[in-house]
Amino acid sequence: MGKKSISKGVIKDIIIVAVGVLVIWIGLQIAFGTPNPFYVVASGSMIPALEVYDVLMVSGHEPFNELEVGDIIVFDRPSDHNRVIVHRVASILDEDPRTIRTKGDANPASIPGTDFPITEEEYIGKVAYTLPQVGYVTQLLKPPINYVIIAIVIGIMIFKQFAKRKEEKELPFEDPMDSENPDTIEELSDIDKIEEDTEYSESTELNNVEKNDESTETKSDDPTEHSEESKEEKKE
Repeated sequence: MGKKSISKGVIKDIIIVAVGVLVIWIGLQIAFGTPNPFYVVASGSMIPALEVYDVLMVSGHEPFNELEVGDIIVFDRPSDHNRVIVHRVASILDEDPRTIRTKGDANPASIPGTDFPITEEEYIGKVAYTLPQVGYVTQLLKPPINYVIIAIVIGIMIFKQFAKRKEEKELPFEDPMDSENPDTIEELSDIDKIEEDTEYSESTELNNVEKNDESTETKSDDPTEHSEESKEEKKE
């Protein structure tokens, strides 16, 4: 029973954590308007504006048609869509349909197939916030370190369940006569008083019955005896 209850507790904790992470992730997606609000800078093409391992928070709520020269945007590489790139808008090539050209701040020129032509189809979002160097954490989460971290978290959950069970078993028994329970003592003392009062009332009732019996016997004396005694007194 103990192992089953512990496993249930661990599963419950894991579900709570998973649901919490999922709710937060969905909330961020709604808030930023993009399936993935976070991106990590992987190259130095935007130095000094963006450093490697900076984390970018990207907003998809910024319409593509309202982008201006100088904005830093995230987009799929137009040649094959198999790589995500973050560069600065360098110029507007066309308005119908809108097409733009980008360039990395550290690059000498725009690269065809990488920096242009960028249409709304390639556009992911505009960089809203930058978290400097936070991307180093992602390096720690790569295998096998991420599995170690998961194992540690599960181990902590199991230890917490064991500790909880141990505390429940070691809870001290509370003696109802213990002085630390004044309410119980008062209740017991009240019971004693009630018993004492009952004994007193019973003895009182017995005394009253005996007195009544004595008075009845006295009143029940034969009246003829009194009359005979009075006649003898008169004769004398």
